[in-house]
Amino acid sequence: MPAPCAVRRCDVATTTVKPTRILAVTNQKGGVGKTTTAVNLSACLAALDQRVLMIDLDPQGNATTGCGVFKREALPTVYQILIGRSTLAQSRIRTDFGFDILPANRELAGAEVELIEMERREYRLRDALASAAGEYDFVLMDCPPALNLLTVNGLAAAQAVMIPMQCEYYALEGLTDLVATLKRVRANLNPRLEIEGLLRTMYDPRSTLTQQVSSELESHFGEKVYRSIIPRNVRLAEAPSYGKPVYAFDRNSRGAQAYLALAQEMLERSAAANATTQGTPS
Repeated sequence: MPAPCAVRRCDVATTTVKPTRILAVTNQKGGVGKTTTAVNLSACLAALDQRVLMIDLDPQGNATTGCGVFKREALPTVYQILIGRSTLAQSRIRTDFGFDILPANRELAGAEVELIEMERREYRLRDALASAAGEYDFVLMDCPPALNLLTVNGLAAAQAVMIPMQCEYYALEGLTDLVATLKRVRANLNPRLEIEGLLRTMYDPRSTLTQQVSSELESHFGEKVYRSIIPRNVRLAEAPSYGKPVYAFDRNSRGAQAYLALAQEMLERSAAANATTQGTPS
């Protein structure tokens, strides 16, 4: 494995204030591709000239190492931001892949205990992000597979959620629970929260069940289901061991091209939504 990239704190220069789209990549079910999506989508959006900040909210820190950042050198981290010992500007790191990251490591697991006694404990991340208003086009948050205070901070800060999921029976059950959770968060913490889209991951078109579940998703959620589909791909699985997003590891692979297509689809959706808001044809 090649050596991880050196930690480089970054200052983001901006000349125009542009609305930032803040997305929580979340699913209460583990192993569905949340971290893979957060890392690779960040890289592909950056490749399309978007200013991107990725936030690792999982104490395992897999998104951090997947970007080539050595966790033990990545100090301060998002943990210090949540407990008020650091700012976003002091903690963000510029990766070698054109986007910034707020890293995480094991000490983030202790944040939940410390947050319990703090004021605005659910809004600590949202308050921290306010200092970077207009500096990024997209903020993507890799949430842990549990409804804990870390995930709640992500959902309270987000405008919308992206839900990666496999097309299998248990995924449908988990999706029902997740939608119920989002409704509670919307009612109590963040009324603007919406579903940005459902992303089909680890897709195997040879499976009849996969095709059936995919059809059910399209039937129930319509345009909320991304057209882009992430296939099972060996290069996607290999890239993290090299500390690289798959677009930097093998940009011609099916996995890299799938995430690039997703990034392009997101930009198309964003342009259409902005045109509608401004009353111009899309």
